[in-house]
Amino acid sequence: MRRERNSIAQETTVLDEVDRSIILALQADGRMSYARLADKVELSQPAVRQRVNKLMEAGVMEVVAVTDPLQLGYRVHADLGLNVTGDPRHVVSALQSLPEVVYLRYTAGRFEIMAEVLFETSEELHAFVNGRLREIPGIDQVETIILLERVKETHDWGVPHRDQDR
Repeated sequence: MRRERNSIAQETTVLDEVDRSIILALQADGRMSYARLADKVELSQPAVRQRVNKLMEAGVMEVVAVTDPLQLGYRVHADLGLNVTGDPRHVVSALQSLPEVVYLRYTAGRFEIMAEVLFETSEELHAFVNGRLREIPGIDQVETIILLERVKETHDWGVPHRDQDR
């Protein structure tokens, strides 16, 4: 793993084949022991532990539990497209504190901000959009996009999609 500067002055991490193998193995089984991981990538346990720690410290990966909102009773899943007046950072700051907001992004295009929200019922979504969101100063427009069906959701992006010969 090495760090490079790209054209917009951000550091990026360049992974070698061992790093990629570690990430792919942990994406398949995040609970894999260092012993099993070491066997899989053909390194010693201390070397694997060191590489995993470096990848996490660099912000390249996290090992987390991913839940299925449907299994937890969240039947209403929506994206909110927001346009704001004034500084969008103030709106983002307010949205970050709301537990219903599970993803929050600045965007370019039709909306300045996209927020993903989860609710058990459509009545809860309605109350959120027409209540809590209206209390946040600076929100000028909200478009609610209700997701009907999850067709694909993956958490294994990043490694296999990049050019390996940078």
